[in-house]
Amino acid sequence: MEFDPDKRKLLSALSHGSIFFSSVVVSVAVPIAILFVSEDPVVKDNAKEAINFHLNVWIYEAILGVLAFLTLGLAAFFLGPIFFLYHWVPPIFAIIQSLGNPTQPYRYPFIFHFI
Repeated sequence: MEFDPDKRKLLSALSHGSIFFSSVVVSVAVPIAILFVSEDPVVKDNAKEAINFHLNVWIYEAILGVLAFLTLGLAAFFLGPIFFLYHWVPPIFAIIQSLGNPTQPYRYPFIFHFI
């Protein structure tokens, strides 16, 4: 079965870019909806990977929040910039890869895969 490459690029980039919509739970609804609506296996893999990235970001946010509370903000001061880069840079690479090579799903490095 042949899939539309432009649609594949758009839906894959939208899945990975959903992390930029907001930091609330609503942003994960985009890749979840794409996962259930699309029949394209590459788009489905990209949506699953984006969902896993969301889950990892939330876990790391919770850990950073607890550490910041326990250290009176020192952990957030030192680890905050690292987390900021982790939260923003990998999705940018994922979007670029999804647009540049639409036949290959993107895999985030250093994340746990729950789905």
